[in-house]
Amino acid sequence: MSPVTLAWIGFNLFVLAMLAIDLGVFNRKAHVVSAREASIWVTIWVSLAVIFGIGLYILRGLTPALQYFTGYIIEYSLSMDNIFVFVLIFSYFAVPAVHQHRVLFWGILGALVMRATMIVAGATLINQFHWIIYVFGAFLIFTGIRMALHQETEVHPESNPLIRLVRRLLPVTENYEGSHFFVRRAGKLMVTPLFVVLVMVESTDLIFAVDSIPAIFAVTTDPFIVYTSNVFAILGLRSLYFLLRGAVDKFHYLSLSLAAVLTFVGVKMVLSDVYHMPVTVSLLVIVTLLGLGVIASLIRTRRSERASASSSGGGRPAPTHGAE
Repeated sequence: MSPVTLAWIGFNLFVLAMLAIDLGVFNRKAHVVSAREASIWVTIWVSLAVIFGIGLYILRGLTPALQYFTGYIIEYSLSMDNIFVFVLIFSYFAVPAVHQHRVLFWGILGALVMRATMIVAGATLINQFHWIIYVFGAFLIFTGIRMALHQETEVHPESNPLIRLVRRLLPVTENYEGSHFFVRRAGKLMVTPLFVVLVMVESTDLIFAVDSIPAIFAVTTDPFIVYTSNVFAILGLRSLYFLLRGAVDKFHYLSLSLAAVLTFVGVKMVLSDVYHMPVTVSLLVIVTLLGLGVIASLIRTRRSERASASSSGGGRPAPTHGAE
């Protein structure tokens, strides 16, 4: 086998092994994922992603490693929008916290397969039809502008065509049946509301993948780098959700930063044949845009908390000694 084939096989075996350890060892029993447990897994996944990038630098050099890290940061930051939507979906369907991990595990497993298919298709299109990169770039610019102008994230499960199709073709139980996606009632196979939630998660990830997959092709068209950076970002998404689910409303300006990143990447793609921007510059711009959004969000949150504290505690004048 060629080194490239061995790299593909080895990486996918590693991913399958990590998922098996996750589901079969640490999460064999359904439980509510605590912030501490989530932070540990976020650290593990980010550390593995960094170690992989260092290994890529040792084996293939600086440029592929920088392309990988740039792609990873793009995908990981864009996945923040998924977290906002996950919160809304679980809230809308009133999914018990103890079953959310199971939904996200299988949802992310499906997302890996779906994104791998899209990456292969995208790489094939770009290699055969170079002009498609301009289409990707224009699409990202349009998406970035639209995201900047429409900051509110809304979820309408009742209008999702996949949800309507599931409910039309399959009988759905009235209540959750533990962590089961399927149950039998009087010999008849039925899906549970948890399966409907899984379909909703998968369909929304497909929508986000349409934005994020073209973005990484602005950094590199190497399918292995595109795939590995995407996989590490997706693998860390579930833990990041459990870590941030209670604080998503504090990131007021993150969507604006993500919109700026998408627009920047789109412009980079459109101008790729006119000006080749060094990957170090791209990485610096992306990190700066994201950092500004996070810092601005934290400043606004702190000001709001101070204003709330002063209004609740400063509504009446302090009592003076000796006054009636």
